[in-house]
Amino acid sequence: METTLIILKPDAVQRGLMGRIISRFEDKGLQIVGLKMMTISKDLAASHYEAHNAKPFYNALVSFMTSSPVVVMALRGNNAIAVARKMMGATFGSNAEPGTIRGDFGVSNSFNLIHGSDSPEAAERELGLFFKPEELQTWDRACECWVYDLSAGKPE
Repeated sequence: METTLIILKPDAVQRGLMGRIISRFEDKGLQIVGLKMMTISKDLAASHYEAHNAKPFYNALVSFMTSSPVVVMALRGNNAIAVARKMMGATFGSNAEPGTIRGDFGVSNSFNLIHGSDSPEAAERELGLFFKPEELQTWDRACECWVYDLSAGKPE
């Protein structure tokens, strides 16, 4: 099982899309193991987006991400990173396929509603930025055997 970080960005929060986006992940079968609303500080945004600090859009990105509250989630599931990224859709809403979060809710090439970790290494780093270890829960879901075929002893 993988755990990934998801951020519902300021545009998703301001547009009142939080519940609908969170429901999509739950409906898919991903388990929420951490969830909170927060306003990202400039220092946290700078750390999170440090790989982009030399790019021309960096300052605007940090300004955007600190402009309004966000919702941060830790989602766990089999191949959670790839599953969540596929659900998110292409980076820019204008290019995202219908049925994806960005494809259904976005048209902007600047405001793209959601961030998701792109690799296990990024997920580990990003989860550490936004959650203390004790804020991530481990709990057994009664429906786990209905989400995954566990007949072989592990999720398929």
